[in-house]
Amino acid sequence: MTALLRLPAEQTYALELQALARGDDAQKPEGWHLSPKAAITYLMGGKAGDGTAITPKYVGSRRLMETAVATLATDRALLLLGVPGTAKSWVSEHLAAAIMGDSTMIVQCTAGTDENQIRYGWNYAQLLAKGPSEAALVPTPLYRAMQEGKLCRLEELTRMGSDVQDTLITVLSEKMMPIPELNTAVYARRGFNIIATANNRDKGVNELSSALKRRFNVVVLPLPDDMNEEVAIVSRRVGEMATGLDLPVPKNVAEEIARVLTIFRELRSGATADGKVTLKTPSGSLSTAEAIATMVGGLSQAAWFDGGKLSADGLAPNMVGAIVKDPVQDKAVLEEYLETVLKKRPDYAGYYKALNDAL
Repeated sequence: MTALLRLPAEQTYALELQALARGDDAQKPEGWHLSPKAAITYLMGGKAGDGTAITPKYVGSRRLMETAVATLATDRALLLLGVPGTAKSWVSEHLAAAIMGDSTMIVQCTAGTDENQIRYGWNYAQLLAKGPSEAALVPTPLYRAMQEGKLCRLEELTRMGSDVQDTLITVLSEKMMPIPELNTAVYARRGFNIIATANNRDKGVNELSSALKRRFNVVVLPLPDDMNEEVAIVSRRVGEMATGLDLPVPKNVAEEIARVLTIFRELRSGATADGKVTLKTPSGSLSTAEAIATMVGGLSQAAWFDGGKLSADGLAPNMVGAIVKDPVQDKAVLEEYLETVLKKRPDYAGYYKALNDAL
């Protein structure tokens, strides 16, 4: 066990990456730690050359991951697009870990992100004392990635303003970053590229300019279509997170995951699983990530307050928190769902009562 709450992917899965590297004799693009095929094995799961089991990091379309890896082997940047909770950041981190062995060169984009946080900043004490110089320049993760020929991750690209986004155009098209204060520029080494993530649903997003869009190859990560696939994703991540948090996993966790996901999937799709009842949808996405958070919250409740028993009573407050983002509209949606659907299901009686009590 480590005292750190969370380690980067390349440290958490170091043994798997080392096993893959030892048996990886395939051709590698300049600066890559693994070949594209080995990187796909790391992402999708399988076995290393020495028989080491490789756990799947992404459960979904292999073709999508192949497209992402193939894009990063070119000079074209990669944009992972999708609604919130579709594992964009997770995939971004593991792509960087597999390809470069370093997922820590990251810029978290927000409404307050300015050009200095994307390009470079200045040590103002040095700047005032000696004027513009290399010693006074403070490199950003993007700057360092260009210098070292590594991948830079830009999280939630559409959160920052369009004018700041467009500072990337020169970097992506010319593979260089001008430094007019020093009358010079930094030129990207081979291996450099950008993995950006963005969502197209949340409020407060800024559209990418057409000039910037052209510099990215877009891979859209969907929500899981298949119930069994989503159950597998949630079960795996809940197990990993429970281990990291020292939370016991009750025997009935798989059953409760299936029930929670059934409710989430029906609400987000606007229809019951059998298609017989049309439903109103809440304002939130009710993504796989929110289902994982709901289950981990329920495990914590069970461990600390309910004698280790995972039940609807412990999960319901977390479910309401995930579903009811708008206190008026979403509450009405959930109340209608409870009365028209859940009330008629005997095996969901606990959830019907617990969700009504939580509301």
